[in-house]
Amino acid sequence: MESGEERERVLKKRQVLLFFVLLGIAQAGSTLRRYSVEEEAGNGFLVANLLKDLGLEVEELAARGPRVISKGKKLNLEFNRQTGDLLLREKLDREELCGPVEPCVVPFQVLLGNPLQIFQAELQVKDINDHSPIFLDKEIILKISEMTASGTTFLIERAQDLDVGSNGLQTYTISPNFYFRLKLQDSPDGTVLPQLVLDKVLDREKQSEIRLILTAIDGGSPPRSGTALVLVEVLDINDNAPTFSKFRYEVQVPENSPVGFQVVTVFARDLDIGDNGQIAYALSQASEDIRKTFRMNATTGEILLAKTLDFESIQTYTVYVQATDGGGLSGSSVVIVQVMDLNDNPPELTMSTVTNHIPENSPETIIAVFSVADPDSGDNGKMTKSQYNITITITDLGTPRLTTQHTITVQVSDVNDNAPAFTQSSYTLFVHENNSPALHIGTISATDSDSGSNAHITYSLLPTHDPQLDLSSLISINADNGQLFALRALDYEALQIFEFLVGATDQGSPALSSQALVRVQVLDANDNAPFVLYPLQNASALCTELLPRAAEPGYLVTKVVAVDRDSGQNAWLSFQLLKATEPGLFSVWAHNGEVRTSRLLSERDAPKHRLLLLVKDNGDPPRSASVTLHVLVVDGFSQPYLPMPEVARDSTQDEDSLTLYLVIALASVSSLFLLSVLMFVGVRLCRRAKAASLGACSVPEGHFPGHLVDVSGTGTLSQSYQYEVCLTGDSGTTDFKFLKPIFPNFLLQSSERQNDPNTNYRNSFEIS
Repeated sequence: MESGEERERVLKKRQVLLFFVLLGIAQAGSTLRRYSVEEEAGNGFLVANLLKDLGLEVEELAARGPRVISKGKKLNLEFNRQTGDLLLREKLDREELCGPVEPCVVPFQVLLGNPLQIFQAELQVKDINDHSPIFLDKEIILKISEMTASGTTFLIERAQDLDVGSNGLQTYTISPNFYFRLKLQDSPDGTVLPQLVLDKVLDREKQSEIRLILTAIDGGSPPRSGTALVLVEVLDINDNAPTFSKFRYEVQVPENSPVGFQVVTVFARDLDIGDNGQIAYALSQASEDIRKTFRMNATTGEILLAKTLDFESIQTYTVYVQATDGGGLSGSSVVIVQVMDLNDNPPELTMSTVTNHIPENSPETIIAVFSVADPDSGDNGKMTKSQYNITITITDLGTPRLTTQHTITVQVSDVNDNAPAFTQSSYTLFVHENNSPALHIGTISATDSDSGSNAHITYSLLPTHDPQLDLSSLISINADNGQLFALRALDYEALQIFEFLVGATDQGSPALSSQALVRVQVLDANDNAPFVLYPLQNASALCTELLPRAAEPGYLVTKVVAVDRDSGQNAWLSFQLLKATEPGLFSVWAHNGEVRTSRLLSERDAPKHRLLLLVKDNGDPPRSASVTLHVLVVDGFSQPYLPMPEVARDSTQDEDSLTLYLVIALASVSSLFLLSVLMFVGVRLCRRAKAASLGACSVPEGHFPGHLVDVSGTGTLSQSYQYEVCLTGDSGTTDFKFLKPIFPNFLLQSSERQNDPNTNYRNSFEIS
């Protein structure tokens, strides 16, 4: 009886001890230490001495039986039980361990026994500059039209560098040339994209091919570099680039889909015809992994799987596609491929320690140490460890043996020790301008490893530090599911991109939270018509261009200048002549708005011309504006230019008004001429009547007024020449007859007055 009670007490004691052991295992590993080592460190490299961190002496270390465990056997580590040194067994390659992930941190555990203790640690493998940038395509071909305007930008395939951080790809350079310069642009994922900017218009007749050397340089010390040949083929004019039906494609593909599975079909169109309208599709900016995973049909635009997808390896692919027409112009789009997880991985059970035989006098014995994991995600990767079932079996030694079983269920309660984690550290959302209010533009998502209320997440917008950004009037968020909405219509011309932070908070006590960056890019729509800068169409005074009649064909009459507030192809302008007074006399260059003569002017051409031009953008649908030009033909720019009072009137009214003005002017001139003739005849008749009454030449009494004749030299006539005159009554005319001149030289006059007795006679008229 006593032995039975004693045995029952021992069993209860073991049950309690086993309960605390299991509870300790569940809560073990709360302290985490990190060690670091550079990649390429060789076999036997000392990582760290763990005696101090383990809190042990050298004598205790061997007795505790330390063991190093690495999940997935990624690390090959050796633990020296005599010294406590942690050593490498093989050379480490950071790119093989972590790929592009930075920092590269690999967890491991040190398992101690007697008593059981699990030491949690992780090893950070630091990157060294052991890889040079490489171009997947050693020769990059660009086809550029000779009519491409200066300032046009062309995207080039970027280089790949397996190193990360400062050792990764940093910048590009281009060989010196006369046509292009290099422009670097930061992409949303942090990489640097090289772009060629055309500085000088190409001329295919002068140079049909341009070879450039593109160099990619990383930030290592010393830096490494890689080069590629950029071959520019100059083509003839092609004024319409392919345009994709969508700027962004988003698709979901289940993992383990078979090779050849159709992911998506992209579509682009080109308004040109012939070879310039033939479109070829290709992957753009594709890494080596993208090229191995996807292939594209150049004719149909289908993207197919080249190998099966694995959600546990890569969850999202960003595939850039490019459509190029036969003239070399191209358009681009992006395809976001979301890999859908399938429950294709069973939970993994890792047994670290298993003890099959236990001595009966062992008070505290570790039977097994195990861990569980599931590579799947979501519910497919969740496992239940919240309870443990312990079954106790008691068997007597009688015949037959009788057995009694008892099951103990141990519930492990959850503690809010996990903060919400966003599925992405940053989100980029795209929305077209002029959107409808309350438009759903995207969704953010976070998960929490806890359970119950500790895992219930609430989303919110965090305050912004930009005083010019009124976030509350732009964006709202659904606190329950993380959906983001645009509260009002966005305008690309006013706001092209903005950023803000969102927070995810659980309902634990105390509450834990995390945050993520959201970047919203507003896409341009063709909502602005071209605006004409010259000539102004709303000016009060009309602007008239002068055209010399001797102008040669191709003479530049004027240039229409217009702008468009939109961007991209929505701002590409073309000019067209709709109507002209003399068809065929003028032509308009489609790309620069220059108005030139097409032929020589003739005498039959009208002196005034009215041209109606159309300025159209390249949007879908296109928008346009009209321009009215007035041209006045002149024989030369030296003749005075008189502005036409009302050019806007039609030609019939102008001709009627001109005829009326000519009639009035002719009548006025005729009347003045007739009046002058009558006055002249009247004066002559009057003078002849006076002459007949005198019968002879009469000498006027007194002197002529001083303003008519003044021999003293002080009158209004010239002092150098003054004359004696005489009126004749019988000559049949009353005209003056000029006789010999009198020289008003003062000395000569004095002598004449002294010697000539007829001085007084010279002051009068002599009758002839």
